[in-house]
Amino acid sequence: MHKEKVNRVVVVGTGAVGCSYAYSLINQGVVEELVLIDVNEAKAEGEAMDLNHGIPFAPSPIQVWSGSYEDCGSADLVVITAGLAQKPGETRLQLVEKNTKIFKEIVNNIMASGFNGIFLVATNPVDILTYVTWKESGLPKERVIGSGTVLDTARLRFALGQYFNVDTRNVHAAIIGEHGDTELPVWSRTMIGMEHIDTILKYKEDIKKESLDDIFIHVRDAAYQIIERKGATYYGIGMSLVRITKAILNNENSILTVSAYLNGEYGQEDVYIGVPAKINRSGIQEVIEIKLNDQEQEQFQRSVSILKETMKPVI
Repeated sequence: MHKEKVNRVVVVGTGAVGCSYAYSLINQGVVEELVLIDVNEAKAEGEAMDLNHGIPFAPSPIQVWSGSYEDCGSADLVVITAGLAQKPGETRLQLVEKNTKIFKEIVNNIMASGFNGIFLVATNPVDILTYVTWKESGLPKERVIGSGTVLDTARLRFALGQYFNVDTRNVHAAIIGEHGDTELPVWSRTMIGMEHIDTILKYKEDIKKESLDDIFIHVRDAAYQIIERKGATYYGIGMSLVRITKAILNNENSILTVSAYLNGEYGQEDVYIGVPAKINRSGIQEVIEIKLNDQEQEQFQRSVSILKETMKPVI
């Protein structure tokens, strides 16, 4: 009897982010097979055991086990969350040299398994490490994706939803650029429900442009605020990775602000950075080039320049 192909996701790195992602995947019933890999094999084993004990309550059957790089050979998606975490006061870009070295080894081990699926990268600095993954793997740019500004965009939508007292799912807004200090909100394209934010600013006197600027600053610096209080951020990014995973495995054609390779779009070349892109079973099907206003264009250009400058020592 012909056995139907099942979706297999491999998570490399069973730290807080990898495990939050795995836990969310199981709870949302997204995949049939989930493999956990970690340099600390006992940790990966323990996490798999613990997750397995929740499977009787999962919405659909799933097999979870701790494995090795050989398990990547037949994986549809490999999600890399491994690497050193951001310390309090440390910027995402300061992590670059330490994590580039770790990544080169991981990606070479994965490719040695015969892996021919899609890479999804979450480790910071995510834009640079996604570029490293693309270079080391030799896979087409469409099949190497970074989590980009999906989480930043979610944070912005949540904050705007609270401010306007509207369901966050009806807030249409985006943050683009580097996942970090030079990211920017695309106010020129922000809609609350069916109304453009500029229209709302005109007729609602209690809503001020300054408040929006404050909201963005809180969103941009959210990771620092969370790290200061609890040491790390992981639930938000875990659920963001599940959202991207669903878009890939369900062939959704969803538009998400992932870290994608630019080859002339937005007037930029040879860089991975957060932009809206159409995501489906082939990976990044298309980079969506939205028209930015002059200020946004300038800020985006600056974000690209800083990323490229930071990449120089490691690429």
